[in-house]
Amino acid sequence: MPTTDDVKVGFIGFGNMASAMADGWIASGVVPGDRLYACANRYEALCERTESRGMHACASGEELVRAVDVVVVAIKPYLIEDVLPELAGALANKTIISVAAGWDSKGYEHILPGAHHISTVPNTPVAICEGVIACERKTTLSGEEALLVHELLGALGTVVEVDSHLLSIAGTIGGCSPAFIAMVIEALGDAAVKYGIPRATAYEMVSQMVAGTAKLQLATGQHPGAMKDAVCSPGGTTIKGVAALEAAGMRSAFIKAIDAIEG
Repeated sequence: MPTTDDVKVGFIGFGNMASAMADGWIASGVVPGDRLYACANRYEALCERTESRGMHACASGEELVRAVDVVVVAIKPYLIEDVLPELAGALANKTIISVAAGWDSKGYEHILPGAHHISTVPNTPVAICEGVIACERKTTLSGEEALLVHELLGALGTVVEVDSHLLSIAGTIGGCSPAFIAMVIEALGDAAVKYGIPRATAYEMVSQMVAGTAKLQLATGQHPGAMKDAVCSPGGTTIKGVAALEAAGMRSAFIKAIDAIEG
């Protein structure tokens, strides 16, 4: 059984999420580029993306699976039933990490019976090792494989295990919400620019404010409502802004966004 000192990891599909994971592993030093492999439909474009990271580009899924110990399934969810069964024999003795939304243990058991797999949903901050990775608690990994996978994913951020029926919502909260927070950063940046702060400075301030507030909550475990109250002085400026956000339906807007995804 390989360890993080010598494990080779391959991506079937190398889109935004796969490249973010690769960047995180390279940045962390846990898996250097020369132990990372990828295959994708557009081979020439793949070569450009892998070469810049010191990775290996593979011309086919078969070539990739033969070369690695851990396979990350990062293709579009609707392609999985077409692509993976053709690789079933080669995948039989590999450790499989799925990052495809909507695919859980039950789904993989249907198309790859007996394979060793775990379903996960990471988010894009894994690129700087600050991600959150939702993992289905039910897996078919051996004990040694589970330890290796959690060490690999732990290098990319915080790993959260959830029951199968919660994997979708956990993935939605972790995986989709960065887009919402980016919109918040952009909006507050626009407000700062409106009152004269240069845009680059505005984004720097707002992004650090978001990062700092999140880290404060994680460090203290304080309820977000209490954190809000601590900034709101009676009759002060912040409570006026809070009241305006409440009137605009900010909370319900975020909940409706999640409702729209989970449908």
